[in-house]
Amino acid sequence: MAKQKTVYTCTECGGQSPKWQGQCPHCMAWNTMVETIAESAPATTNRYAALAKTSSVQSLADVEAAEVPRQPTGIAEFDRVLGGGLVRGGVVLIGGDPGIGKSTLLLQTLCHLGHQHKVLYVSGEESAQQIALRAKRLSLDASPVQLLAEISLEKISAALESHKPEIAVIDSIQTLYSEALQSAPGSVAQVRECAAQLTRLAKQSGVTVILVGHVTKEGTLAGPRVLEHIVDTVLYFEGDSNSSFRLIRAFKNRFGAVNELGVFAMTEKGLREVSNPSALFLSHHSEQVAGSCVMVTQEGTRPLLVEVQALVDEAHAPNPKRLSVGLEQNRLAMLLAVLHRHAGVACFDQDVFVNAVGGVKITEPAADLAVLMAIVSSLKNRPLPEKLVVFGEIGLAGEVRPVQRGQERLKEAAKLGFTKAIVPKANQPKQAIPGLEVIAVERVEQAMNALRNG
Repeated sequence: MAKQKTVYTCTECGGQSPKWQGQCPHCMAWNTMVETIAESAPATTNRYAALAKTSSVQSLADVEAAEVPRQPTGIAEFDRVLGGGLVRGGVVLIGGDPGIGKSTLLLQTLCHLGHQHKVLYVSGEESAQQIALRAKRLSLDASPVQLLAEISLEKISAALESHKPEIAVIDSIQTLYSEALQSAPGSVAQVRECAAQLTRLAKQSGVTVILVGHVTKEGTLAGPRVLEHIVDTVLYFEGDSNSSFRLIRAFKNRFGAVNELGVFAMTEKGLREVSNPSALFLSHHSEQVAGSCVMVTQEGTRPLLVEVQALVDEAHAPNPKRLSVGLEQNRLAMLLAVLHRHAGVACFDQDVFVNAVGGVKITEPAADLAVLMAIVSSLKNRPLPEKLVVFGEIGLAGEVRPVQRGQERLKEAAKLGFTKAIVPKANQPKQAIPGLEVIAVERVEQAMNALRNG
């Protein structure tokens, strides 16, 4: 038997090379070449048919721009991340760690949508009995959901064309294989081919396809990066295995914003929406403690109150530690330098640990001022005033820069009972907010003086 010819394929761009190289010659990414079976040329010419009907060249001004109709899923937090709901002919890719709740969420969604629309659940990882047991355990009415346990792409495509569902879930894309390829399911070629064929089918027939994807140890979607380029929406399921709370973030969305956040709680009856997520990220101390500061971060259109905690302790090693959880590590070192230079507070002989409560990840620089306030509070062992909220970006010159949607942040803080706020001068509201005292600062030293006087 002749030995199968192998090539090395880049997981980032899909480029191929006859031998292994440390750097991909096509996209210049490092350590992305994996060995795959060399596939022969396609036997049919219509295998890569157009995703949509061809049309003549026309002026962009003559194209009628209409709002894309949405189909609500019945789960408000899921709709928020999707941009308002599912789109006809759209392809959604949702990834996350094993057991985090991807299949549970999609089964709940299909059971709700099945009463008004024709839906199909394609399972490549679990048997029909396992899915039926999950639906029974979650007390779901699964009678309107059609189920197909299959991993062959050709059979799944035939089922989609014959049953003509409006919404189809493929769980998961890594288990599918096409008979036209020789490589095993989950390989770069198979994942790319199956995703392309399902996307073509979705665009031509108008069925909404939701793909479930595995993630690697680094937390990225397994398979080629081309997979993310093919689909319309990419969602990530996040959550700590030690916590019952789950977060869904959109990293790509052709039909909506990409900075929205959906919050869920895993219960015995499945995933439950969390209407007030700010309560998750605030600790309830019996008495005031040093090193704790509450900030308002903006996740899309939703302001969230998050508690930032800092612990400053005398260093017992030549190199003091700088550790941040949920915040950017390099930014912490920069903030400590600004604090020393412009406010005269030195931490060069102290270990500094910063943590965002609740496992939330804060990527925006609006947390800078809250981090510095928490560090100074821990260093001086002096608790911050009760019901105080802080936000603002810190520049290298020591200025406190404004952040976006400052008015909405302050209103959210006032709604949750906070009575005092330290904010950038440019974010000071023109009209007073009832029950909220706003202290506007322009520089770091002014914020530190407000802390001493508070």
